[in-house]
Amino acid sequence: QVQLVESGGGLVQPGGSLRLSCEASGSIFRRSTMAWYRQRAGNKREWVAFQTEGGYTDYNEPVKGRFTISRDSAKTKVYLQMTNLKSEDTAVYYCNVFPARDATDWGQGTQVTVAS
Repeated sequence: QVQLVESGGGLVQPGGSLRLSCEASGSIFRRSTMAWYRQRAGNKREWVAFQTEGGYTDYNEPVKGRFTISRDSAKTKVYLQMTNLKSEDTAVYYCNVFPARDATDWGQGTQVTVAS
């Protein structure tokens, strides 16, 4: 059974940092490109960053230079280090395979709120 559990969100001031974690059960994730997505209020879910099985990474333009995606060596955990957070980063963050059209189940996500 596929299971994704995101954690690490919270309330942070503008300019602050957070590190999100995602624990992915299911062998499919070890050989998949994994990504972080976010859904801001009133908006569609959008991709934030992805990392391939081989380690290649890419970032959506709004977060380039501020966010870093990584995976543990066993490829069961995915992390998102977020720095210089802005109010527009406020969203529920999810992890899943990339691209999203290949995703079947979604976790609960973790809420990130950037406010002073």
